[in-house]
Amino acid sequence: MGSGVWSVNTYSARASQRGGQDAFAYSNGATGVHPTLNPYGLEVRESRDSAEHPDSNSIMIGLDVTGSMGNVIRAIHSDLPQLLGLLLDREYIPHPQIMFSAFSNGSCNPVAVQVGQFESDNRMDMHLENMIISGPLAGGCDSRESAELMFYLAANHTAIDCWEKRKRKGYLFVITDEPGYDSVKASEIQQIFNRKLSADIPFDKLVAQVKERYHVFVIIPTETSAGSDEFTRQFWRSYLTPQNVILLNHGDDVSETIALAIGLTERTITLEQGLEHLRAAGTAKNRIDELDKSLSVLDVGGVKGAGTLKSDDDSGQRGTKRL
Repeated sequence: MGSGVWSVNTYSARASQRGGQDAFAYSNGATGVHPTLNPYGLEVRESRDSAEHPDSNSIMIGLDVTGSMGNVIRAIHSDLPQLLGLLLDREYIPHPQIMFSAFSNGSCNPVAVQVGQFESDNRMDMHLENMIISGPLAGGCDSRESAELMFYLAANHTAIDCWEKRKRKGYLFVITDEPGYDSVKASEIQQIFNRKLSADIPFDKLVAQVKERYHVFVIIPTETSAGSDEFTRQFWRSYLTPQNVILLNHGDDVSETIALAIGLTERTITLEQGLEHLRAAGTAKNRIDELDKSLSVLDVGGVKGAGTLKSDDDSGQRGTKRL
């Protein structure tokens, strides 16, 4: 997958064709996962180079679709022109191929995982719109959600040319306001993916495996009670270094955060340059100030064309990590 080019005109035309109907209409009456997003029997999702995209770069965005997080997903959909405008028009990263996927709770939700494709064009919009968000099929059922299933997906069911051909890491962003679980359960993998595991997989082992091929960030909207809970933050900081766990006061800022985190990691922008791009796009000053605080730890003085940072993921030193 990954052909074509994303177009704001196509995005706007599709919105016009809906005539005011909900972009997430499938979710409203769904009885099961959309066929295009079904992980059962999944082999691999591919992000590949082509004549059209000779230098593809893979971006996975794993979305918690439970409870109030549905509002965050709607905001991401609304902000797709902003996200793609920064990545493409501002040239934060060449040839991004974005895969939207989703998770809820693997122990109690009938739709625990939904898996899109890596796309360069407006098909990514459709994968997002086909997701079930909130409600009885994907609603929360306890104080944790199964974000670890996104790591399992990245580790075992993705093939990305940016890493395989160039040893250039892709990106995994997990958006959630809940802690995950400390292991991936073999029983859930059997039920969700139709794959047999000999044993549960400790989450720390899985995180280390994913970080070999992906820059990993967890973004926590702190508007909800769970997102503001210190336990949620400490859970993620126990698996990732603090600068890879980004706290946002407003879930509406997730798209901008993803774009700027990529630009800062790639060193194609400084934080001030990224914030100036948002000012030029009309982003409110209070939101820019909050993004400045949330992303300041990632600002290492980007230089156009300098490429990604190349030091250890776990050094814990500002400006020296390859995130």
